[in-house]
Amino acid sequence: MKTETTTGRILSIDVLRGLVIVLMALDHVRDYFHDDAFIHDPMDLNTTTPALYFTRWITHFCAPVFIFLAGISAYLSGSKKSPKDVQLFLLKRGVWLILIELTVVNFGWMFNPFFSASILQVIWAIGACMVLLALVVRLPQKVILGLGIVIISLHNLLDLLPVSTQATFIYNLFHTSGFKPFVVTENYSIVTVYGVLPWFGIMCLGYGLAFIFNRGFDSTQRRKILLRSGFGMLLLFAVLRLINGYGDPTPYTIQPAFINTVLSFLDVSKYPPSLMYSLLMLGPALLFLAWFETTQNVITSKLKIFGSVPFYFYVLHIYAIHILVVPLFFAQGYTTADIVQRPFWFRPDVMGFNLYGVYAVWLFVVAILYPLCKWYYNYKLSHKHWWLSYI
Repeated sequence: MKTETTTGRILSIDVLRGLVIVLMALDHVRDYFHDDAFIHDPMDLNTTTPALYFTRWITHFCAPVFIFLAGISAYLSGSKKSPKDVQLFLLKRGVWLILIELTVVNFGWMFNPFFSASILQVIWAIGACMVLLALVVRLPQKVILGLGIVIISLHNLLDLLPVSTQATFIYNLFHTSGFKPFVVTENYSIVTVYGVLPWFGIMCLGYGLAFIFNRGFDSTQRRKILLRSGFGMLLLFAVLRLINGYGDPTPYTIQPAFINTVLSFLDVSKYPPSLMYSLLMLGPALLFLAWFETTQNVITSKLKIFGSVPFYFYVLHIYAIHILVVPLFFAQGYTTADIVQRPFWFRPDVMGFNLYGVYAVWLFVVAILYPLCKWYYNYKLSHKHWWLSYI
């Protein structure tokens, strides 16, 4: 079974990346189109339903898998470069992504021309992680792998710091986060969503494991490593969760209904990504990498296209979703006087469809973006402009 395309890209990586960004689009469609999205937390067992819970929960795979794969890609793209060139590329790429987050991406999310808030989300996190990776990339790969394991395993100890420390901007910028606004001026706030340190651990883990994707590495051995590591992570998650001690700030609880007990068991912290969260999300990712290496069909061929142009898809899908919200905004009785919302214009608290409508819009968005992504994928194959590596 072929593991690489004619361009040298790893098929399993592109397919998995395509899968998670398509799931990511589902979460963002839910944000904008679900009638309950701005009222209740879909993970709140007091107000959610199993269908809504799993619609949100399945998208928890997106950020950690995407950042883990970014670590693998950083290693593979730098394998033919000098250490200095790798360091410089990571630094420039990281700063570029942070700038794009603060400008193009933030405007797509908010449609607010006054930029009254800067929301530091996943593109910010990837950019910041790349800057940090540039600082350590000259270390031996095994050391970077160990650094990733240490950060993932021990960062939850920071939860023990005083509440006053945890409320600070610096602490949230580097650790906790989770949609916490910090007022800078009367008309401008910074909203921290992704604290960098735990995500950096995940990127280091990807970078440290990337050697198994080197050209010439035995495919059978690679699959064994992926399968054993994936099942091992899931087993460790189950043990830690049953112990109900260290590894996540919120222990699971026995609920009156069995299904709710299961939901509580699976509800692990994403902000920041706890040890249990990382195990639960990355374990299946390794299993999927092993599976996709020997599985090719019409679905994986479509996912490969999305996964080959992830940044392009990311920017496009945000604008597509928000643009589609505008006619719905007026169709549901709102007027120009209601446009200005903070921070998302054209998205009042009460607006949207039920969950069936959310899934319909999601499929529509994916369908309209596929030909655009396929065009850009083919364009990148036939052109070698330097700027293509940044988009």
